[in-house]
Amino acid sequence: MIRVKTRTATNRGEERESERSISMGKPHALVIPFPVQGHVIPLMTLSHSLVQHGFEITFVCTEFTYKQILSSQPKEVSSNQSQIRLISMPDGMEPGEDRNHLGKLCESITSTMPAYLEELIRKMNRSFPDDSNNKITCVIADENMGWAVRVAKKMGIPQVSFWPAAAGLRALLLHIPQLIEDGVIDAKGAPKNHQMIKLSPSMPAMNTAHFGWHCIGDLPTQQALFHYLYTNTQAAKEADWLLSNSFYDIEPSAFKLTPKLLPIGPLLGTNLSGEITGNFWSEDSSCVEWLDKQAPCSVIYIAFGSITVFNQHQFHELAIGIELIGQPFLWVVKPDLTDSSAATYPDGFQERIATRGKIVSWAPQQKVLAHPSVSLFITHCGWNSTMEGLSMGVPFLCWPYFADQFLNQSYISDIWKVGLQLNVGDDGIISSAEIYKKFKDLIGDETIRTRALEMKEKTNRNLTTEGSSLKNFNDFLQAMKGR
Repeated sequence: MIRVKTRTATNRGEERESERSISMGKPHALVIPFPVQGHVIPLMTLSHSLVQHGFEITFVCTEFTYKQILSSQPKEVSSNQSQIRLISMPDGMEPGEDRNHLGKLCESITSTMPAYLEELIRKMNRSFPDDSNNKITCVIADENMGWAVRVAKKMGIPQVSFWPAAAGLRALLLHIPQLIEDGVIDAKGAPKNHQMIKLSPSMPAMNTAHFGWHCIGDLPTQQALFHYLYTNTQAAKEADWLLSNSFYDIEPSAFKLTPKLLPIGPLLGTNLSGEITGNFWSEDSSCVEWLDKQAPCSVIYIAFGSITVFNQHQFHELAIGIELIGQPFLWVVKPDLTDSSAATYPDGFQERIATRGKIVSWAPQQKVLAHPSVSLFITHCGWNSTMEGLSMGVPFLCWPYFADQFLNQSYISDIWKVGLQLNVGDDGIISSAEIYKKFKDLIGDETIRTRALEMKEKTNRNLTTEGSSLKNFNDFLQAMKGR
């Protein structure tokens, strides 16, 4: 046995030095997510799966996300007992800076983290004797941290790039040179005209105004994101393996356009007791007990992910729409869901819905969507939420906010036809009347619910011994263990 000192934390989030016992001969993966919630969760899920197959995992967070993860852990979870070693490094931003300013965050990551990563790997590998099999044997990097592939290649370490979103979005990024040549966008990513395009006849139509880098922030932010996404996608192409949290059945055309991308999804959490989940906020488990008391297929679940922000007008319209529907509901209202200091509900709203609604700040989403009382998911269409909804057979009302969510909405409503889109009015607001109307349309359409249940079977079949995703994952395991 070899013992190394690593930075861990107690269940109260206090850092300490502890000695870790590491078995000889295990593959040892250094895992690096992009530091936002929707990217950390699938890589944490993948890490737990690798641990179950004999891997050592060192999970690299930025210092900011490291503190968020530790502070959100349940009291019974202690990361010094976890099978995943959680460590941190600076992202280059000051403690009080806004990390939702993605352009600034991406520029800071690019200028700061590569040198820290290289030094971290050298330091970790020096912790083992020359004949040890426990040095870092591979680096698994979020493709949005594609620079890490080049660091690993420079150091002679096998590289794995992980794509956490729809394969269709990656296909779009790979087609950037062609889009520039065809005059769809300029060299800085700005659309020359607002138009609908298709990368192939069977792909969803994409609105150039909704390209992932173009519908975020001001012009400098958009240009910074465009540069960051494109350069990291190019860097990730050099990786030995390209993995994806998707599966062939739902995006066949996209995978034809990205032939080296290997789908291993959907990656769903296993709810391991006493393990780090990667959540940035503490889950309110009381909502599951509340769901237990509701009638089957009666509850509307409303959640908009980790980044969505509404103005007060839109927040009020949503609340009124929920009230108009008149059914039991579970609504996730995270502390920063509105652009003011705290969400303000319409007058009397909380009193009027007290007997049929529950509002929480964060929910164990997979447990919620799997619950038999849940009938509908009003969602921002983030890819993790999309995969989870498909896996549980729950129909969608789609409310995309930014980035890839518009593409995911097109898949849901136009390609898979397991949900409906909520339309924005001329004033830029989704009205309470629109919410109520689309709810009635969806509830009255049995074909949508039937297709959702068929998609559930198709999704989960990929994770069986006959499924292509499980086969791809096993092929990857064997290759990594054989090195």
